[in-house]
Amino acid sequence: MPYLYQDSKPRTAAHPGAARGTHSSGKGYEQLKQECLSRGVLFEDSDFPACNSSLFFSENPPIPFVWKRPGDIVKDPKFILGGATRTDICQGDLGDCWLLAAIASLTLNEKTLARVVPLDQNFGPDYAGIFHFQFWQHNEWLDVVIDDRLPTFKGRLVFLHSAELNEFWSALLEKAYAKLNGSYESLKGGSTIEAMEDFTGGIGEMYDVKAAPDNFYEILEKALKRCSMVGCSIDTSSAAESEARTPFGLVKGHAYSVTGIEEVSYRGRQVRLIRIRNPWGQVEWNGPWSDNSAEWRLVSPEEQRRLSQAARDDGEFWMKFEDFKVHFDKVEICNLTPDALGDSTAHKWEVTIHQGSWVRGATAGGCRNFLETFWTNPQIKLHLAEKDDGQDECTFIAALMQKGRRKLKKLGAEMLTIGYSIYESPGRDGHLGKDFFRYHPSKARSKTYINLREVSHRFKLPPGDYILIPTTFEPHQEADFCLRIFSEKKAITEDLDENVAIDLPEPLHPTPSPRETEEEKQFRALFEQISGKDMEISAEELEYVLNAVLKKTKNIKFKNLSLISCRNIISLMDTSGNGKLEFSEFKVFWEKMKKWISIFLQFDFDKSGSMSSYELRGALKAAGYQLNNYLLQLIVLRYSDEQFQIEFDDFLNCLIRLENASRVFQALSAKNKEFINLNIGE
Repeated sequence: MPYLYQDSKPRTAAHPGAARGTHSSGKGYEQLKQECLSRGVLFEDSDFPACNSSLFFSENPPIPFVWKRPGDIVKDPKFILGGATRTDICQGDLGDCWLLAAIASLTLNEKTLARVVPLDQNFGPDYAGIFHFQFWQHNEWLDVVIDDRLPTFKGRLVFLHSAELNEFWSALLEKAYAKLNGSYESLKGGSTIEAMEDFTGGIGEMYDVKAAPDNFYEILEKALKRCSMVGCSIDTSSAAESEARTPFGLVKGHAYSVTGIEEVSYRGRQVRLIRIRNPWGQVEWNGPWSDNSAEWRLVSPEEQRRLSQAARDDGEFWMKFEDFKVHFDKVEICNLTPDALGDSTAHKWEVTIHQGSWVRGATAGGCRNFLETFWTNPQIKLHLAEKDDGQDECTFIAALMQKGRRKLKKLGAEMLTIGYSIYESPGRDGHLGKDFFRYHPSKARSKTYINLREVSHRFKLPPGDYILIPTTFEPHQEADFCLRIFSEKKAITEDLDENVAIDLPEPLHPTPSPRETEEEKQFRALFEQISGKDMEISAEELEYVLNAVLKKTKNIKFKNLSLISCRNIISLMDTSGNGKLEFSEFKVFWEKMKKWISIFLQFDFDKSGSMSSYELRGALKAAGYQLNNYLLQLIVLRYSDEQFQIEFDDFLNCLIRLENASRVFQALSAKNKEFINLNIGE
């Protein structure tokens, strides 16, 4: 299905208190629950039924799963037992460790947890088999309702579960997130930061541990103190290494949570430690400072209690920070507020959101490597006016997110490779053309193009106006996107879309010329031959005339004009209303036709007889029509072929329809003006 261009005017950040219901019935959690209680039935979610399609989309279940409610699994089910903690997250038979690592981090912040997992839910007297959870999606908080039927095998939960067998909040949260993304299988493989952002609406930043700044320990310490969510992982060099265990008990290609960072007194000096959690609930680091290592024998019992150190096979362990930097490769930090990694002073950051689309043939131009189409991408102007306090530059974070790709997995969609470039503005409004990017280098850009849901980076630039170009790496790739700009001081953003405008010459009227040109004499002779003495031709006859003339034109490689085009020409030029074209009317049209042919040849760069749809914006502007992205996209969908080419016949039809539409618009405007004048006169 084609992506429709979305208006990317800036929006303010969404507030979690205004979560939008998502159930197809249009009813919210409370209404659905009360209906079930009044009828004495348990809720069954028709939007996410207890069947195989909710589990997998590419295969049948490997074992016969049975959907059961918690009360059918244990005698005394509890929603939360003794508080929601990171030990409540044990991975099942689904490759979603990235999600579980994010959930473990979520439990470290009670306020954030209570927003995602409303705590006023239970299996008590008002139990109706219905639960709800809230997630952030592309600047909107959604309230996701589910029933509590969970997939089991031999009476035990198959996927995420708690270490306490009668606690179910984590399993139900996983089900709600699976529903949000289309199925449980859609949760296979991902980045921890993706789920972290969906739990918080925060902004993610990624660090390469081996190239981390010198103050990396302080960065992590400050992030955890400010309740940011932190994950880490070890890179793999091949698919065969995925979830391979190292000699030190660590798992490659596996998502871990960072749950603490502390200094401990050891042999008269301070040692920096970091606490890591494996969402499997087992398999731990076995090196220095692991659960049963000799180092802990020289740490006082008070210090051990302060660090909650216990020798349990629960998947959580401490390790020396220097060892962490040696063995881990990536750290992902989701800041609940964009200033979480700034200095110790609290800042109120400004946030603006742009929603848009890359549309094949219109606004999907690819990266700067593809200059011929790069300029057609959406363009967003960023005005930085105020310097940071005590600084000469302006700080901002640009985060580009592709939308809904995980949910589209069942249709074969994968994450696209995305990124962005930032240019200094030339100081003029309107969509920048190809030549600007040909001769001007970028001022800044995303660190890399990568196939993650979101690419973000922190920048410091001098005050001024800049143009940000969000793109896919390859051209012609379609997706919706969300661009978030976080700035320390107020920044003004606007979409560099064109205003719709028409600039056509005054229409020519049929007038007898005192002396005919040689060209007109040839047309008259051809007209007389076809039409007879009345000198009027039908659409079929016009088709013959135009194609006969165009074939004799040496520099044109057009295919024959269609009968539909000729009917449209008559509808445009027929002043008498008899459905035919007089010779005087044809002469006026031919002047238009020569101009349109000239424009088409100008934008048919390879002289193939067709024009790239990405050049349509410039061609229409040359013809007097300035269109915005939305109208341009609709025209491309209507007139371009599968190779994003537009034949002259289609270009001609497009111009005829635009001219007809402009005449109607001008007539309506004139009537409205006349009406206003009459009212003023009264």
